[in-house]
Amino acid sequence: MSRRRVGGRDVKTRDDRILAVNATGAENGWPVFLFHGTPGSRTGPLPRASVLYRRGILLISYDRPGYGRSTPQPGRRVADAAADVADIARDLGLDRFSVVGRSGGGPHALACAALLPDMVHRAATLVGMAPHAPDLDFGAGMTDDNVAAFIPAADPDNSGISERLRWRANRTAADPNSLLDQLLTEMAPADRRVVQEAAIQRLLVDSYDEAVSQGPHGWIDDVLAMRRDWGFAVGDIRVPVYIWHGEQDNFAPPAHARWLARNIPGAVLELQNGRGHFAAMGVLPSVLTWLAGVDDRPHQEIPGEELSAAV
Repeated sequence: MSRRRVGGRDVKTRDDRILAVNATGAENGWPVFLFHGTPGSRTGPLPRASVLYRRGILLISYDRPGYGRSTPQPGRRVADAAADVADIARDLGLDRFSVVGRSGGGPHALACAALLPDMVHRAATLVGMAPHAPDLDFGAGMTDDNVAAFIPAADPDNSGISERLRWRANRTAADPNSLLDQLLTEMAPADRRVVQEAAIQRLLVDSYDEAVSQGPHGWIDDVLAMRRDWGFAVGDIRVPVYIWHGEQDNFAPPAHARWLARNIPGAVLELQNGRGHFAAMGVLPSVLTWLAGVDDRPHQEIPGEELSAAV
């Protein structure tokens, strides 16, 4: 009999840190690791367990170090996510799986694709970010707040983190609703249409609340990791990669997706008109089916009613 995989658990890493993990869906279904955004947590919006069960998916999400209940890991790199995922996979008894990342989770999914080629079947990044590169204007088309957070973090003469980001993270820790209120003022119309639903807002705020429950460490370390050298080259990825992005995304502009598509061998890029950053929540179910190896290409869906929080 296989070990029980569905539910919450704490996993100890090989260097004695704790990662808070949640798995939901079909216990013996195809395993897919979902990497949350920045900020975010394992409790973020995801397809309902019944949806996952019908699609034969075991969806695994975890708090990156410093988020939620996971031990902080100061100075971590994007590449370090691969070792953490390998430790979780070992705990769950998994040899093969797929990976998908939303927004700031995208680079971490790509780290697994590059560094765990014998374990990762397929990878996807939804509204993800690209690394610092000379042929990419990183902040072009990005909201002022994201520019204020990400651009100074890449400056070697800077302390490594902007005071603006530290203030923003601490304010969210004091009042998670304040982050959503701020994001709503910056969103493109396509995103406001998605996030105007009360149920979606509640899921997002709950995720932000959990993300900063032990302070701003996870958020700050995420931004620093994404703006430093990632610790691997996306050009080394050899597993199939699907890249989805909304053309109206102003949090992670579509230029990032185009850069990834140019630099990841064989990657499939899907840019969708009339969609923004938060549409990635609705696209996820069809991408999961592709990640399991059932379809050659995801079919676009925006089924907001299928979303729930992890439990």
